[in-house]
Amino acid sequence: MSPIALSILLGLTAAAANGFGGAVIVQKDWGRSYLRYFVALGSGFMLATALLEMVPESIRQAGLTPAGLNKALLLILAGYFLVHLFEHTVTPHFHFGEETHAEEFVAAHKGYSVLFGLAIHTFFDGIAITSGFLVSPWLGWVIFLAVFLHKIPEGFTAASVMIASGRSKRVAWAASALLGAATLAGVLTMAVFSHSVSAGLPLSAGVTLYVAASDLIPEVNKEPGIGMAAMVFVGLGSLFVLHHFFG
Repeated sequence: MSPIALSILLGLTAAAANGFGGAVIVQKDWGRSYLRYFVALGSGFMLATALLEMVPESIRQAGLTPAGLNKALLLILAGYFLVHLFEHTVTPHFHFGEETHAEEFVAAHKGYSVLFGLAIHTFFDGIAITSGFLVSPWLGWVIFLAVFLHKIPEGFTAASVMIASGRSKRVAWAASALLGAATLAGVLTMAVFSHSVSAGLPLSAGVTLYVAASDLIPEVNKEPGIGMAAMVFVGLGSLFVLHHFFG
């Protein structure tokens, strides 16, 4: 299977995980406690993937020269702060999990602005998946796993924000499905502009760093006890195990 075809297939899989996350909050009888394990495991795996795989490869793609290094690092920084801009600067506060502060989302447009911020970073999830497979199968699969691990909590968050802003369950589930569509749009965009992988990979590396370090890790730190904190190290160790057997 070609890298593009495989990226599209896995992009659809990641999109389905977003939809499943939305369904969890729509179906009240479904258990939700396991979602925090995805957040903790995903944060460790994503952070390791960004720093040990995506950032070094971004630098190699840009060229091992001072100019290439500066270009790669600037794009990584741009990706990082792009997500900060849309998720926490131009939108109300939100976190990965069930939104219980409905008063922050009384106006419907505030809920939609949060959804827009989430869609920006899910778009770059798709960019990351395709960029990875265009470089190597190993990088593509590792990035896909990093993306997939936070997709269910991501869809859950989008649906939760919609509920908190007074939207119906149908709209809430549609919001999580929209995130899946944004992921697939990122996959297809990178497929069209495959010659721009030297820009797509570092931008998505910066986005991945932000989601792991600024969105997910703080959620883990709110949990009492050491269980969730330990799961971060399980996520970290999982990358080393995969690298040992498949890298």
